[in-house]
Amino acid sequence: MPSILYEVHSKIAYVTLNREEALNSLNSTTIERLSNVVRDISNNPQVSVVIISGTGNRAFCAGADIKDSDFQSPSKLVQLTRQLGELFDAIEDLPQPTIAAINGYAFGAGFELALACDLRIVVDQTLLGLPETKLGLIPGAGGTQRLPRLIGESRALELILSAKRVTSLEAYQYGIVTKVVSHNELEEEAFHLAGLILDNAPIAVQQAKFVVKHGMKTDLRTGLKLEKLGFIKTVTTEDREKGLAAFFEKTPPDFTGH
Repeated sequence: MPSILYEVHSKIAYVTLNREEALNSLNSTTIERLSNVVRDISNNPQVSVVIISGTGNRAFCAGADIKDSDFQSPSKLVQLTRQLGELFDAIEDLPQPTIAAINGYAFGAGFELALACDLRIVVDQTLLGLPETKLGLIPGAGGTQRLPRLIGESRALELILSAKRVTSLEAYQYGIVTKVVSHNELEEEAFHLAGLILDNAPIAVQQAKFVVKHGMKTDLRTGLKLEKLGFIKTVTTEDREKGLAAFFEKTPPDFTGH
């Protein structure tokens, strides 16, 4: 059975980590297959939103599969962690918005995978965390950089240095996730959020993501310049004209991505 499931329906790509027996942990094969899927999505004009989740009710992704022999030697560990970092960078850099539908435990690289997504929804009564310091390591696939940018330096250091596991409610209170739902509601809520995004002009959505993401990596003045450039790119689109016409006609806009 494939370790990654991938399907596209109505412009939504649904990607599922499919190693339920191993808590959807990431081994070398899974990393390679997920990298290929992300590469395909980045070049697929039929995909406007991406949802990433895991199989089963126990885990979204329990992290790297440390039982895998590839993670036993220091040199292999460094190599695979580098590959994980490159994979998560590629997910973050996708032009399409990404939603992590966190269906259970998200630890280590699994938590870092969720952090690489733009939006996060989590089921109630589960746990998230970065336990690497308990293993004599540090988060090496983006956790030390994305988490503080999301929730602030002090709170992020608390979680990383203590290796503390946070509950779903704490993750919501800290601003890690935007919503907590039941297992039965997770998929519906993820698709509902994807649908809200799909209602809007594709070029505008992608430009908004690009400007926010890149603006957060630079100073305010440079970010404002990026915003102006992104605004100019949307002003000249056919979708801008369609959106304006639909507003005055009080009808739903029929955006085409042009």
